[in-house]
Amino acid sequence: MKRLIRLTINDRFFEVAVEPNQTLVDLLRYQLGMTGTKKGCELGDCGSCTVILDGKAVNSCLVLAMQADGRTIQTIEGLETENGLHPVQKAFVEKGAIQCGFCSSGMILSAKALLDENPNPDDLQIRSALSGNLCRCTGYQKIIEAVKSAAQSENTRCTCQRSTGSGENP
Repeated sequence: MKRLIRLTINDRFFEVAVEPNQTLVDLLRYQLGMTGTKKGCELGDCGSCTVILDGKAVNSCLVLAMQADGRTIQTIEGLETENGLHPVQKAFVEKGAIQCGFCSSGMILSAKALLDENPNPDDLQIRSALSGNLCRCTGYQKIIEAVKSAAQSENTRCTCQRSTGSGENP
């Protein structure tokens, strides 16, 4: 029997009926049409289904849709704004960290969750944050470089915003 849940996805409120055994990845992809969240192994091993749930990167194939009731989710579709790509997306493109693209949305969201929590991660912290995401195309060096580049970009932007906010010249 379906149950009505309420959740916020990419700053938009949704009220949807879901089956008790329906996963979050299936809700996002097949019921809401957010196909940027990829469905890979369905075991939580590959990370292609990664979304940010209440600020934490999670494998949406391991989360039941009912567990998302009342919670906030960010998918890859919610990163780009009218100002363009998110700095993490931009860094992945600029550093050549995107090959076939299947793992990219999960990698990018894992990186964003890391940078939201730790804006200056070291290599070990980056590798640890991305350890649940598998890439079969590039190897990981370009991906690590992209996350570092995004961190520098984020830090530069934050510095500019603080300087502007305090009346100093950026």
